[in-house]
Amino acid sequence: MATFHFELLDLPPEAEALRSEVRAFLRETLRDRAPHTRARSWGGFDREFSKKVGARGWIGLTWPKKYGGHERSALERYVVLEEMLAAGAPVSAHWVADRQSGPLLLRFGTEEQRERFLPGIARGELAFAIGMSEPDSGSDLASIRTRAEKVSGGYKVNGTKVWTSNAHLSDYMIALFRTRVVPDKKHEGLSQFLVDARSPGISIRPIIDLSGAHHFNEVVFQDAFVPEDMRVGEEDAGWKQVTTELAFERSGPERYLSSIQLLIETIREVGKEPGERAAVTIGRLVAHLATLRQMSLSVARMLQAGQNPNLEAA
Repeated sequence: MATFHFELLDLPPEAEALRSEVRAFLRETLRDRAPHTRARSWGGFDREFSKKVGARGWIGLTWPKKYGGHERSALERYVVLEEMLAAGAPVSAHWVADRQSGPLLLRFGTEEQRERFLPGIARGELAFAIGMSEPDSGSDLASIRTRAEKVSGGYKVNGTKVWTSNAHLSDYMIALFRTRVVPDKKHEGLSQFLVDARSPGISIRPIIDLSGAHHFNEVVFQDAFVPEDMRVGEEDAGWKQVTTELAFERSGPERYLSSIQLLIETIREVGKEPGERAAVTIGRLVAHLATLRQMSLSVARMLQAGQNPNLEAA
């Protein structure tokens, strides 16, 4: 049976010092943002805000300096993420690239890809989307059918991705395609690619949610050409890579902090003397959040120590 390793820890002084700096920046930058806007923090797409964050050195925080990073700790990065989400900052324009696209390129990309894309990500200038789910392949990701067929100079892609957040606003997508069909071995024959979202043969169609908002998209590839030098990692090694990317995606605090502004407004609404039912409900929520925070901090510590947090992050 698998064993989880969650350790309680206190943040080091340099991380807490950074917290004060981030809070001061957010107080000034977000002072006119209304609560209902802050509640959409994780989905708030604001390129100018992301550029300001990049200028402060808070994107690509742990990356090598030669790629535009700052070589600071995973715990310091955790503090930046926590403060951004707790304040309701519009982080979506840089979030995916900072969280998983950039780290994936650091791990599996070519030197040319790192030099081309990572500095722009660190400056908050490049937005990335995630090209994984398909109409019949969600939780069973290995069943994807979008094909990347080898042609002269690259690959011809046909198929559909779905639920692709902010594809209509992003510059690039890192997508998982099937480069080879291996009967009865669906985890084989998969490869990852850097895709220019404005390439010919790519159609981005909106999916409007029940609130009328447009975050999700259907992305259709019809004979879209992807150059060979935009393949990430080895051909047919995509499953190993995409599971690593998913570990990056799950390692941060956004899953629980995305609702923190709603909790804050709920507490303000019920006031200093809530009824018994409200007090119990809010107390339970706060207890859950405190536990999740300690789990998330523990994952950040594992990353800092160079350990593999795949199980704990999931």
